[in-house]
Amino acid sequence: MERIKEKCSFCGRSKKETAILIAGIDAFICDVCVTQAYQIVTEELAERKGGTVKQELNLLKPSEIKLHLDEYVIGQDEAKKVLCVAVYNHYKRLSQKNFKIDEDTEIEKSNIILVGETGTGKTLLARTISRILNVPFCIADATVLTEAGYVGEDVESILARLLQAADYNVEAAQRGIVFIDEVDKIARKSDNPSITRDVSGEGVQQGLLKLLEGSVVNVPPQGGRKHPEQKMVAIDTRNILFICGGAFDGIDKKIARRIQSQTIGYTTSKETEVIDKENLLKYINPQDLKSFGLIPELIGRLPVLTHLDPLDADALKRILTEPKNALIKQYKKLFSIDNVDIEFDEAVLDFIVERANEFKLGARGLRSICEGIMTDLMFDLPSDPSVKKYKVTFEYAKARLDKLKLNHLKAA
Repeated sequence: MERIKEKCSFCGRSKKETAILIAGIDAFICDVCVTQAYQIVTEELAERKGGTVKQELNLLKPSEIKLHLDEYVIGQDEAKKVLCVAVYNHYKRLSQKNFKIDEDTEIEKSNIILVGETGTGKTLLARTISRILNVPFCIADATVLTEAGYVGEDVESILARLLQAADYNVEAAQRGIVFIDEVDKIARKSDNPSITRDVSGEGVQQGLLKLLEGSVVNVPPQGGRKHPEQKMVAIDTRNILFICGGAFDGIDKKIARRIQSQTIGYTTSKETEVIDKENLLKYINPQDLKSFGLIPELIGRLPVLTHLDPLDADALKRILTEPKNALIKQYKKLFSIDNVDIEFDEAVLDFIVERANEFKLGARGLRSICEGIMTDLMFDLPSDPSVKKYKVTFEYAKARLDKLKLNHLKAA
């Protein structure tokens, strides 16, 4: 009987030209062809599953979404309620094809804008909600965006990131969530007309209008200017939920000026006299965003406006210990991998919170201080097999921070 020649039946490579040659009954296949076949099968199955995105959406009631948020984000109840209702209504609208109450009424989406100091949890809220709902999510930084034709990124690059987060499944990307961070940095630089173009301010705001309202946008999947030969992908933004966040540093002064002007005159009442000067953001309205530098057209496309409260000492201490991904729990997990049981004195936690309040960096300040205290321990303990348990004392924590001289981080 004639012996079959050992070569790949698909590409014709001989056994010497391949790493692995798999034998069948009367044929062979090489490792290269197996890899290519696997990629083809994976892409084909992904395309077929494109129509099942609606079924994979984990749509919960607003109160259920808030319960999940409470496990990761401390406080901010008002912002959580507003966010949960807006997200629930948005995806409830998408859960039915061409959802209409009657022939004349169609529900439109409600994009959201979050205003709050740095470290209060704006990004964490948006990221946690996307994880709960099981939808594609991406974070875009507004500071790198410029008007089309200038050095920087075009607004379409935001959708390119969302497409990547959805593994290039267009159907899934069109139901995702986009968090545009630092949106306050694209505020109009001046109310006065200028002969120079505001390409990273008002120009970007104008470019965002079509994305936020809903239109079909041609997106370069690999980034626009670096790969001009690539094919564009058409993405419909009508069902993409946009959440914008920003610190809006200095907007409290504009709020205070507006409130003060309203309380002058004969219409002053007892209700308007009681003003929480420690948290003026709770009185924010679209008029303040306009005076800060956002154009009216953009504000109109962000109808849901809410604020995040500044974090006090109690909230910072809870953030340190209570959430599922609390910092103290993270350090305990890190040391447990090296079979070390680490504990913290209560006085250490109070000391960390006290210093974080001095730095005025919100929850992010907690991380900086904890790293300063724990660096030496994380360097030494894994190499010492005799240490199975360690307790961080107040004296040790204070000595470590005094050695690092972190006082230069304090807010002026």
